[in-house]
Amino acid sequence: MTALLDVRDLTVEFRTREGVARAVNGVSYGVEAGETLAVLGESGSGKSVTAQAVMGILDSPPGFVTGGQVLFQGEDLLTLGREARRRVRGERMAMIFQDALSSLNPVLSVGFQLGEMFRVHRGARRTAARAAAIELMERVRIPAARARVNDYPHQFSGGMRQRIMIAMALALGPELIIADEPTTALDVTVQAQVMDLLAELREETGMGLILITHDLGVVADVADKIAVMYAGRIMETAPVHDLYKAPAHPYTRGLLDSIPRLDQKGLELSAIRGTPPSLLAIPPGCPFHPRCPRAQDVCRTDRPPLYEVTDDAGRPLAGRGSACHFWRDQLHDRS
Repeated sequence: MTALLDVRDLTVEFRTREGVARAVNGVSYGVEAGETLAVLGESGSGKSVTAQAVMGILDSPPGFVTGGQVLFQGEDLLTLGREARRRVRGERMAMIFQDALSSLNPVLSVGFQLGEMFRVHRGARRTAARAAAIELMERVRIPAARARVNDYPHQFSGGMRQRIMIAMALALGPELIIADEPTTALDVTVQAQVMDLLAELREETGMGLILITHDLGVVADVADKIAVMYAGRIMETAPVHDLYKAPAHPYTRGLLDSIPRLDQKGLELSAIRGTPPSLLAIPPGCPFHPRCPRAQDVCRTDRPPLYEVTDDAGRPLAGRGSACHFWRDQLHDRS
């Protein structure tokens, strides 16, 4: 069966005066209809750049897709012309950006901006577009939608603005939505509401969902599987509960250990030492080795592939992969 989205060996670079920044280095992942993939990693790991390349909204120059495929229902989007790619965006796949206030036009009402999707793509008249906007606002549970359809973005709270962004992404019934840090700058209660809303909409529509975040705690109850990125590469892939139970990469372990826990109140948070490498000068071997507590000589010279993770009997564990030479040691480390 053809995956809804299948990203294969994608590479993206930015050509700057200082040199070539290799932002995405051979990234591969996929998502099925009705499935949620969480893409995790620190800032600068390549999560958002990968999503922009998938959507076809990468600024070029300075960003260039230099290799790989982006297969959407079997069709390579990278081979499409500008107009064909534009038709895919919005109608078949959509993106929710992290800063709703800057993504929405401050001088236009939210109803006008929502209705514009129907006017431009469906040829709807103004009255029909306004009715569709109200229906969308109600769908994402904005109270008194009919009374607020003519309000402007600054008149809504951060959580309500993010719901409007979700409504805009849903407008044309896309088969895939990419949500880039959809809960940034929201308080914990509103974060949970937004994530629950996305999960309910996925169940309702059967769409595929990609969640981009740096926070493992946000996606624990929403994602089906996780891809962990670092320095433009996939470090680990796993079903969500398997990854939380037994990570197979030291970087993932470090991310998990840095999550605040209620049973450790008053204790100092664990942190991954050092900082991510410059994309202008990614170190040889494993890019994580300068920060890794398990690093050995081979890690400094040989870049690990994404190994297939197996059980003690050598049977592959479904959906599990790790770009670590010593993934077995990490997998069985329960400390």
